[in-house]
Amino acid sequence: MQLFIDSADVAELRAAAASGLIDGVTTNPSLIAKSGRNMKEAIAEICSIIPGPVSAEAVATDVEGMLNEGRYLARIASNVVVKLPLTENGLRACRTLSDEGIKVNVTLCFSAVQAMLAAKAGAYFISPFIGRLDDKGEDGMELIHDIRQVYDNYGFGTNVLAASIRTPEHVKQCALAGADCATLPPKIFAQLYKHELTDSGVAAFLKDWASTGQSIL
Repeated sequence: MQLFIDSADVAELRAAAASGLIDGVTTNPSLIAKSGRNMKEAIAEICSIIPGPVSAEAVATDVEGMLNEGRYLARIASNVVVKLPLTENGLRACRTLSDEGIKVNVTLCFSAVQAMLAAKAGAYFISPFIGRLDDKGEDGMELIHDIRQVYDNYGFGTNVLAASIRTPEHVKQCALAGADCATLPPKIFAQLYKHELTDSGVAAFLKDWASTGQSIL
């Protein structure tokens, strides 16, 4: 499963990229606003740090506006993926941009039927929001399973990009459910390394080694 970082903070992204484990980035208007950066400059720099897909979101709500913004965003760098909302206008714009060879990430997906429509509209990624469904008392992970089954049933090539990830357990469950990718806040990515038995095991090995008085080099 590919791992993306959900951030527009260049320092965070450089640190994550240094791991060699990051496959892409997702951004949104809220993350850009939080960064305080000019959007075009921020996206261009992020695309230079991470060679994989970088999602940049249009903010227009009408089809023509989405198309104009989407084409503009796609020209920033070759690895930009245009992010559009799962609305009727968003899917109409997705169809046109996809036909033009521009990759589209359809976001804010909350049902398998929505995901099916996005695939039919040519979406490259579909972004189901797990955590937000959990917040409403629903089972967000069930949505990943349902989308995976629908896509496999009909041979849709759209990639399932699990979003609104809240815990390492979400990441595990997404991998088990067959999600193609998951986008994580930097703090959740950092937690993937952690396990108390790993830490205690390293401490024990180091203690035993120190008792030998030896040096490897």
